[in-house]
Amino acid sequence: MNRFSTLATVGVQQLVPYVPGKPAEELQRELNLAEVVKLASNENPLGTGVKVKAAIVAALPELTRYPDGSGFALKAALSTRWGVASEQITLGNGSSEILELVARTFVTPEHEVVFSQHAFALYPILTQAVGAQAVTVPARAYGHDLDAMLASITDKTRVVFIANPNNPTGTLLDCDAVQAFVAALPTNVVCVLDEAYYEFVDPALRCESLSWPLCYPNLIVARTFSKAYGIAGLRIGFGVSSPELADLLNRVRQPFNCNTLALVAAEAALGDSDYLAETLAVNHAGMAQLTAAFQSLGLRWIPSHGNFVAVEFEQAALPIYAALLKKGVIVRPVANYEMPKHLRVSIGTERENALFIQALTEVLQGA
Repeated sequence: MNRFSTLATVGVQQLVPYVPGKPAEELQRELNLAEVVKLASNENPLGTGVKVKAAIVAALPELTRYPDGSGFALKAALSTRWGVASEQITLGNGSSEILELVARTFVTPEHEVVFSQHAFALYPILTQAVGAQAVTVPARAYGHDLDAMLASITDKTRVVFIANPNNPTGTLLDCDAVQAFVAALPTNVVCVLDEAYYEFVDPALRCESLSWPLCYPNLIVARTFSKAYGIAGLRIGFGVSSPELADLLNRVRQPFNCNTLALVAAEAALGDSDYLAETLAVNHAGMAQLTAAFQSLGLRWIPSHGNFVAVEFEQAALPIYAALLKKGVIVRPVANYEMPKHLRVSIGTERENALFIQALTEVLQGA
């Protein structure tokens, strides 16, 4: 029993913290393994890009200085890349901080927050942390049921979270359906469109969502540099919204929430089209490699538009996860998402994927 529990707010007292993927180094120490393959956290398997490394090295002499609290250079690069005004941009310590800023800015214990079943675990955590009421709408085929979500809106609803593509299921919503949903929302309900995996979507299926906030000023689109751009360790993301909404978020945002190395790395990553192209090619090939293996093993999976795939087993997946750990392979159990028979597997390099497939085959065969 934590002796300070009673000092915390009710929401925090009852909160179960987010549990990240198991670190590779931890498993190596525990089992004395020579090699560990980590496919648990949807990270980019290519390593740090050359342009990002150069930008980081160039910035090292200035680490005695505070970072640019406004993120002027990165905002300018984002403005040029996406055709949005700098006044529409909010920078965050990962896109997860953008989600937190929304909750802290707009939600009180008198409000409700709406999101889908099987959606990102941070949504209920943020809701509970501010003492609000979570409204979890049952999923449709492991994805968002937008009609049911719209029907769940009440006069107490203040925020709606939509993940597109969704994590951990990888499902994708139709652009017209998402836009129609946003258009139908009351203007006093803030909609967060969480697009952390946007770059992995087939270009023909991508939404032009960053242009929407000027039509729907209660919308904020959140994206990250952690996945496709490969700088998860530096924690930087951004939100695009109406200038009025961005102004409120920036009042809550800490002045130096994005560190110097993250700012310069994100700007460099944004300009490294070769790295992004290689990332998408490796992801496309890896997805085909894994799903072909699942098919040969007689397993079902949820078709994914991200850099991961959720595979289903006949029985509870946790023992399979534990057996894979003993073979030096880390994937992600998702029972906390009400998916006890699934494991989420991040796409790795061809070799990493092959090692996972070999280990999974052995586990399923009882070896």
